[in-house]
Amino acid sequence: MINVEALFKISYGLYIVSSGNKNHGNGFISNTVFQVTAEPAQFAACCNKNNYTCSIIEQYGCFTVSVLSKDASPDLFGRFGYRSGKDFDKLEGMNITFGNTGAPIVLNDAIAYLECKVVQKFDAGTHVLFIGELVNASVIDDSIEPMTYAYYRKTRKGTAPKNAPTFVDKSKLEPPKTTGNIYRCTACGHIYDDSKESIKFDNLPADWKCPVCGADKEDFIKV
Repeated sequence: MINVEALFKISYGLYIVSSGNKNHGNGFISNTVFQVTAEPAQFAACCNKNNYTCSIIEQYGCFTVSVLSKDASPDLFGRFGYRSGKDFDKLEGMNITFGNTGAPIVLNDAIAYLECKVVQKFDAGTHVLFIGELVNASVIDDSIEPMTYAYYRKTRKGTAPKNAPTFVDKSKLEPPKTTGNIYRCTACGHIYDDSKESIKFDNLPADWKCPVCGADKEDFIKV
């Protein structure tokens, strides 16, 4: 028997992994970035093969990692975590700088960033594991704590997107017990349970947004 809650005890951070150049780029929210060697410094980034960014990393041979702050905006998670770069330009209107490789680095709500040149890649079934040698790194704000996946799940009530390595299909789990109405965000799957909130969903203002992905109130459905 596999208790999926045990999987959430593994510690992760939350990042925006990007690739491309000034004319063509994209990025996605990732919780699977980690250092694999010290000399030279190398980092691994795991990307679903269906992610638009995967083909861009393969094309340009580099990737950047923006380390997100603890208070990163829900809109940022909505843009980079639950929407596809095939449908719109995720980088348009964002605070972007370009690194030594020419790859875009997202600075919005970032406290540090890394830039890596791909030296190896491994096929992991649904995902590709890119190994990159560090070529550039900088701290933007040393006074702010980084976002962790545990904090994102427990405090921000966030869930992993479908393409994430840690995605759990909640439709296969036992539904939560409740004494009130339940509403689900159609963008990210966040649950708003009237019995656990101080304000009923129907009484929320019209301009209220999903605290996880920034989707509008009208994007919630009653379940």
